[in-house]
Amino acid sequence: MDLGLTESQRMLKTSAREFLEKECPLTFVREMEVHKTGYTPELWKKMTEMGWLGLAFPEQYGGSGGSFSDLSVLLEEMGRALLPGPFFSDIVLGGLTVLDAGTESQKQAILSRVVSGETVLTLAVTEPSGRWDAQGIHEVKATNAPAGWTLNGTKLFVQNANTATTFLVAARTQEGSRSEQGITLFIVPAQAAGISQTSLTTMASDHQSEVTFKNVVVPASAVLGRAGEGWPIVKRAFQRAAAAKCVEMIGGAEKVLEMTTDYAKQRVQFGRPIGTFQAIQHHCANMAVEVESSKYIAYKAVWSIDQEEDASQAISAAKAWVSESYRKTCALAHQSHGAIGFTKEHNLQLYTRRAKVGEILYGEPAYHREQVAMSLAL
Repeated sequence: MDLGLTESQRMLKTSAREFLEKECPLTFVREMEVHKTGYTPELWKKMTEMGWLGLAFPEQYGGSGGSFSDLSVLLEEMGRALLPGPFFSDIVLGGLTVLDAGTESQKQAILSRVVSGETVLTLAVTEPSGRWDAQGIHEVKATNAPAGWTLNGTKLFVQNANTATTFLVAARTQEGSRSEQGITLFIVPAQAAGISQTSLTTMASDHQSEVTFKNVVVPASAVLGRAGEGWPIVKRAFQRAAAAKCVEMIGGAEKVLEMTTDYAKQRVQFGRPIGTFQAIQHHCANMAVEVESSKYIAYKAVWSIDQEEDASQAISAAKAWVSESYRKTCALAHQSHGAIGFTKEHNLQLYTRRAKVGEILYGEPAYHREQVAMSLAL
């Protein structure tokens, strides 16, 4: 198992950092927190021209044929920059799910437009229960209709639904003896008749929505995979998203460490830099340990996905660890900064708020520890 970066990945990392430092400074991040769409068409166009939207897709769909590890290198830099916009929901949640489970005609129709930036996908799974397992999919139901299927119900916390052109919607199509049975994934145009949205206020000031489906009709060809067998597709999508979120959080944690060590060298108290005090040194050392350990466990999960082996345990172990590690890193940074780190004017709080949201997304640490325990047959 080699977790080192290849030469092409190092080049990608360098170019991504240079691009994001120029195009996505934290002043821009702050502006996008109150922006109507959360990102600008200009930035999206530049990212498309950089080939980022097609990085993880095969050449036959207009992509560059990169691996999940390649995408993870890019996501780490995005986490460092707190990149706003729908890249994660479009590519990780949406595009890779279509690549994983779509028919050839679905892939040809959707992925080429994702790569070109014309189609923006998102995944609508979570319901008011807030559960990440199959039991959480019970309110949105799809019934057979003469023209295909009719969807009714409400999805919550749908990421970037406000700018998505297409939803991948998990709905209950039949009741089974097990909750994993009878779930179907549908490709639904965001502008279809009967769909309404309500924006939600979130801790990270990202764009999430409550999406309601009222007698929304989709054709039989809108089924992604097979009817009633959608849960394995959703589960794989969540696992990829959990691993991807881990590397994104690593980028944020690394930036928080840099911010804190720079501050400790510059901030003078009692006639000397605070970095000379043992307590601050211990805080920074503990932060460095958290960041480095998170890198190894997260990239092991990414490597496992690339090897196309059962990565469930590695992903859950990584998500449980990195979620808490990022939060701990931010907490130690706040202790080192003192009161100024809690103010809106300081950039540290931007990372802290996202750390908390990342901790919860795709399963909180307790959920993933339970998954690890189950994998040990406990």
